[in-house]
Amino acid sequence: MSNVNIDGQDYPIEALSDSAKGQLFSLQAVDKKIAEAQQTIAILQTARNAYANSLKSQLPDSISSLVEDDA
Repeated sequence: MSNVNIDGQDYPIEALSDSAKGQLFSLQAVDKKIAEAQQTIAILQTARNAYANSLKSQLPDSISSLVEDDA
């Protein structure tokens, strides 16, 4: 017998109506998608930080040296 905990209350899944089971399935599917999206955001943020750090390392120390190089 499997239970689901909702707001601190345990409910036996087999005791839920078909409609409630459907809502539970949808909620679990959405929670999974949210977790996947959060993982994707973490990966993208890591890549963004790496690109930003790489860009910073390639910038001149000052604006005046950039202007002098163009002259």
